[in-house]
Amino acid sequence: METSHYKLGMAVSNLTDAMMSNSTVPTTSAPDTYFTFPLYSTFVIAHIVLMIAAWVFVLPISVMLSIGRTRLASTAQLTFISINAVGLLFGTLYNNKTPEFYENNVHNKLGWLVTWVISMQAIVGLTKKYRRTEVTHKPSYEITMAQYQNVQDMRNAQSCRYSQDSGQGTEPSTPRNSSPSSPQAFDEDREDAPMFSRKSDPEKIMGEKHDIWTRNIVRRIVSRSSLATIRRQVVTYIYVLHDVADRLILFLGFATILTGLVTYGGIFKSDGIFSGLAHFVKGGIFFWYGLLTLGRVMGSFADIGWSWNIKPPTSVVGARKAAAPTAEFMESFLIFLYGATNVWLEHLGEMGKGWSAGDLEHVSISIMFFGGGLCGMLIESRAIRDLLNSTLPCPSSPTSSPAQWEPPRTYGFSTNPLPAIIILLLGMLMSGHHQSLMVSTKLHSMWGNLFFAAALARGATYMLMYLSPPTSVLPSRPPSEIVVAFCLISGGILFMSSNTDVVDALAARDLNAMFVFTVAMGLTALLMAWEVVVLAVKAWAVAREARGSVSGDGWELA
Repeated sequence: METSHYKLGMAVSNLTDAMMSNSTVPTTSAPDTYFTFPLYSTFVIAHIVLMIAAWVFVLPISVMLSIGRTRLASTAQLTFISINAVGLLFGTLYNNKTPEFYENNVHNKLGWLVTWVISMQAIVGLTKKYRRTEVTHKPSYEITMAQYQNVQDMRNAQSCRYSQDSGQGTEPSTPRNSSPSSPQAFDEDREDAPMFSRKSDPEKIMGEKHDIWTRNIVRRIVSRSSLATIRRQVVTYIYVLHDVADRLILFLGFATILTGLVTYGGIFKSDGIFSGLAHFVKGGIFFWYGLLTLGRVMGSFADIGWSWNIKPPTSVVGARKAAAPTAEFMESFLIFLYGATNVWLEHLGEMGKGWSAGDLEHVSISIMFFGGGLCGMLIESRAIRDLLNSTLPCPSSPTSSPAQWEPPRTYGFSTNPLPAIIILLLGMLMSGHHQSLMVSTKLHSMWGNLFFAAALARGATYMLMYLSPPTSVLPSRPPSEIVVAFCLISGGILFMSSNTDVVDALAARDLNAMFVFTVAMGLTALLMAWEVVVLAVKAWAVAREARGSVSGDGWELA
C-alpha cells in the first residue's frame, strides 16, 4: 500500500512540474530571425514587394532609357524613386516595431547609399534633359556676363561722383553749381580726373583706390572665359559620373537585394560569411554573364563587334569603340583575374587550420582559371598573331597569287575556345564534387552540369561561326547562345544557393535540391523574358527620339 501511495505521489509531482514548466516556458523556441518573427509581417511583405517592383522592373527600364539618352529616362527615374520611397517607408516602420535580429547588417546601409545615388542620378538627368533648349532660348553665358559688366560699370560711375549737393548737375553738358564759369568745379566732377584734385578726404581717396585695385584683380582672375571653362569642366565630370552610375546601379541593386535576403533569413553570421560571400560572388558573376550573353544575342554591343557580327568601321563608331577588344579577350581576362585573386582566398575560411583535400582542390581550380585565362588572352593578341605569321617566308616569285597571302576570313571573328573549355572543366569538377550533405552534393552537381551544357553550346556557336563567318555588321543571333545564357543564369542561381547556411536551412526544413532547381528554372525563364522586354523598350525609345530629332524639335538628347 505504501508503495502504491508513493508512486501516486510521484506521478502527481511530475504532472505538477510539467504543468508549471508549460506555463512558464513556451513549447517553441523564440524567433531569432526576421523570417521566423510572426508579428508585423504585412510591413515586411509590402517592403519586399515594392522593392522588387522598383529594383527588378522599373530600374532596368530607367537605366536602359538613360543609356539610350531618351527624354523618357527622367520619367522612369522619378517613378522608381517614388516606389522606392514607399518601400523605404514600410521598411522603416518594420524596423521600428521589431527587435534587432541582425545587428550591424549591410542591407540598411547599402540600401540608403544606393537610394541617394539614384536620387542624385535623377537630378543630373533632369539637368541634361533640355540642354539644347536652354542654349537656344536663353542668352548665352558671354552675353549675360557682358550685360552684367555694363550694369556694374554704370553703378561704379555713379558711385564715383563727388558732387557737394543732392546730385544736381549730373548731365555731362551742365555745370554742377549752375555756374559755367567755374572750370575747377567741372574738372573736379570728371571721373577721369586725378584723385588729388577731387574734393574728398584722404581716407575716401585711399578706399576708392583699394576698391578699384581689388576689382581689377578679381576681373583678371575670374574672367568670363575662365568661368566658362570651369563650368564646362565641372559639368563634364558630373555627366561622366552620371554615365558611370548608369552602368553600375544595377549591380548595386543586385547586391542590395541579396543583402536583404541575407538579413531577412539571418544567414552568413560568424564564420558562415566566408562560404556565403564565396558562393554569392562567384555565382553572381555567372548569373550576370548569362544576362550579358542574352543581351549580346539580342544585339547589345554590336557597335564593338560583340554580337557575333563584323565590327563596324571607325568612321561609323569612332576610334574608341573600334579599338575595343573582342568578347573572348574579355572573357579570358575575367577568368584570369578570378584565378589570380581567388588562389589566395580559398583557405580564408580555415585560417589557422590545416589544409584539407577540398582546399587543395579549390586552389587547383583557381590555378586552372589563372593559366587558362592567360592563355586565352595571349591567343586573342593580334601582336602575337602577327609575330607568329612573320615566321613564314615572304613571296619571292612574281608569279605568286596575291590572294594566297590575304588573311583568311576567320581572322575577322574570334573563335577562341579557351573560355568555354575552362567553364566545361569547372562543370565537370563541380558535378562530381563531394559534399557532407546530400542536398549540397546534388546542388553542386546540378549547377556543374548546367555549366557543362553552357560550354557545349558555346562550342556549337564556334563551329557555326567557323564554318560560316559573319559578313554583316548586324547581329547574327546564333540560337545556341540562348542555351548558353539560360544555363549560365540558372547555374549562377544554383551556385549562390549552394552555400553552407542555405543548405543547412533546406535540410532543417526537409527540402531537397529539386525544390531549389525548379524554382531556379522558373526564375531564369522569367528574367530572360523580362530582359528581352527591357531591351525592346530601349530600342523603341531610341527610335522614337530619332524620329523626334529629325522632325526638328528644339531639344537635345543629353
